[in-house]
Amino acid sequence: MKSALQVEERTFTKRLDLSFAIVILGLNLIGLINLYSATHGVHDQGTNRLFINQIVWLIAGWGFFFVITLINYDFFGRLAYLLYALNVGALAAVMFVGRRILGAQRWLDLGFFHYQPSETMKLTLILVLARYLSRKNVQEGLGYKDLIVPGLLVIVPFGLTVKQPDLGTAMLLVFIAMSMIMFVRVKRSILAACLVLGLVAAPMVWNFGLKPYQKNRILTFVYPGRDPRGAGYNSIQSKIAVGSGKILGKGFRKGTQSQLEFLPERHTDFIYSVLSEEHGFIGSLLTLGLFMVLLVMGIRIASQGRDKFGALVVVGVLAYIFWHMFINIG
Repeated sequence: MKSALQVEERTFTKRLDLSFAIVILGLNLIGLINLYSATHGVHDQGTNRLFINQIVWLIAGWGFFFVITLINYDFFGRLAYLLYALNVGALAAVMFVGRRILGAQRWLDLGFFHYQPSETMKLTLILVLARYLSRKNVQEGLGYKDLIVPGLLVIVPFGLTVKQPDLGTAMLLVFIAMSMIMFVRVKRSILAACLVLGLVAAPMVWNFGLKPYQKNRILTFVYPGRDPRGAGYNSIQSKIAVGSGKILGKGFRKGTQSQLEFLPERHTDFIYSVLSEEHGFIGSLLTLGLFMVLLVMGIRIASQGRDKFGALVVVGVLAYIFWHMFINIG
């Protein structure tokens, strides 16, 4: 019997599109340049640990990528349920032995680094949903019974992630799952029922399901001016940074909002604002253009794929990228 490494027909290596890798590398370089600027403000001294760590993990990521391309991806499909179960176990462990940082208990201290199970859950959820949905052969779309298992696969990590608390990541799990399910197709009656259920449940979730700080974050996202010196401060400063960049930007490491630290969390949640301020509309458009090219190429790969499991994995990864991009830029 051939091992996973011996089976070449269903590996990515032979069909690897060089232009696809170039687009990814381009985004990596933009990210590094932007992170360097965001973490080297006028008050920062010496070599920045965040930037060095990013380079190390980027090199490790590319190494892992090339190893993965050598392996038959069905190998990961066979391990999908096991990987999912291990990840759920890690999420549950966070509740008891997780490390608390800034009021959130989301990490496991493994000694040499802090592991955040909710991040890897995005990937294992993609694998397990692709594994399950690829076995469903429905011509008219998924029915109610077909959605029971996917619903359970999503609701367990969703609940554990909300408890950390991390509503944002929990919602990303839902968005990724919905994207994959919509790719397979769902009966129209179910879509209508979900719409009605969502409209009915929304007021109940708002009144009884969300904590005050979560409500405040949502309201501030919609209208930052309601609390300009408090919860809305970051959003207002980010808009100032984006607008002040104009067409060509202020130049590398010359953004006043970021370099003078008017923009908090400039290296994480608001790093796109740093890009817009320093490189302007042109730099922002180039970055968005590369993301769009990446998504279009991915959609082409998924639509032309002969294997349903592989196509669903691609759709899941694309949804992962798209929703992160939508939330972080928005």
